[in-house]
Amino acid sequence: MTVTGIISAIIFGAIIGALGRLIVPGKQNMPIWLTVLVGIVAAFAGTGLARLLNLSTHGFNFWELLFQIVIAALAVFIVSALWPKGGATGAGPGRPNTMR
Repeated sequence: MTVTGIISAIIFGAIIGALGRLIVPGKQNMPIWLTVLVGIVAAFAGTGLARLLNLSTHGFNFWELLFQIVIAALAVFIVSALWPKGGATGAGPGRPNTMR
């Protein structure tokens, strides 16, 4: 993969991850780098699923984009549910930060 391909994957992954994050209701307690990573993985998975189902076409592919966004939304939902809420100090909502 070339440098241009890697940069394109990061940018497209950020867009797909952000779209997946917009679909999931509520606040997601996960960092932006993880959203980009989830978006990159969802983009590859959505493309693979579209090709597996023989829905790949030349040019813009609606089904591929739809699969990528749905997979990203599911992945954001799962990752944000599993991601620790408190951060590095362990203080979260309803838990006072006693470190000084």
